[in-house]
Amino acid sequence: MPATRLNAWGASWPMLGAAVLSGCAMQQGAAPVKAPAAGADPVQVYAAGSLRDALTEIARDHEARTGQKVVLTFAASGLLRERIEQGAPAQVFASADTKHPQRLANQGQWQAPVVFTRNTLCALAQSAVAVTPDTLLSTILQPQVRLGISTPKVDPAGDYAWALFQKAEALQPGATARLEAKALQLTGGANSAQAPAGRNTYAWVMEQNRADVFLTYCTNAVAARAEVPSLQVVAVPEALQVGAAYGLTVRAGAPAQAQAFAQAVLQPPAQAVLRRLGFAAP
Repeated sequence: MPATRLNAWGASWPMLGAAVLSGCAMQQGAAPVKAPAAGADPVQVYAAGSLRDALTEIARDHEARTGQKVVLTFAASGLLRERIEQGAPAQVFASADTKHPQRLANQGQWQAPVVFTRNTLCALAQSAVAVTPDTLLSTILQPQVRLGISTPKVDPAGDYAWALFQKAEALQPGATARLEAKALQLTGGANSAQAPAGRNTYAWVMEQNRADVFLTYCTNAVAARAEVPSLQVVAVPEALQVGAAYGLTVRAGAPAQAQAFAQAVLQPPAQAVLRRLGFAAP
């Protein structure tokens, strides 16, 4: 079953437990969710690294409102999916795409994913690079310009960059092959260099001068510039833009606390956090 797009606040998604639909989930204007029973186990949430700031705030608010502890694990979506397939105890999976959660759903142990937010690509550029949205393609095609991306097939940001390369072919014949050949896969892979604790990955990569231009989510780029103000955030022109749909799924048979947290992510308070941090409506 394909991922479901939300049409309204509080829309149910396939197979959500009846307890959630009847009141466990926080609805706008409804009474607060009751605190969990004493000793309730933490909800185990695995989430894409680009969601770190947003889900950390959403989880904190959820804990304050319900008393339910939430444990967050962040990494590239593909790496998390592999860990789940290998037995990791995730109960909720928030991916930067719908393919990885859909793969879990196809295996029969997870619910069909729901698109809960969206993102777009931007270019993060060093201050010395002369680049605008109109010149982005010609700039990254220059042989001397080092182009950084995340690792395709493991990190959805890399897949979206690969999709941008495909779109570039219509604007300049031969561009796809040239971009694929030169792209440096710097983040999101199992063996990618890790930024120090507390650092934005993309700010650190650019600060280490490992790329001249890096294609990543706009939310990541803005956060990186906040950490390293000399960096440029360059909009990707419409002809090259690739939208990123984020999919949310819950393990089949997960406890009500996990269902409730997942449903809370779909509700206005959590969605407002996502909007404030630069994500788009589902």
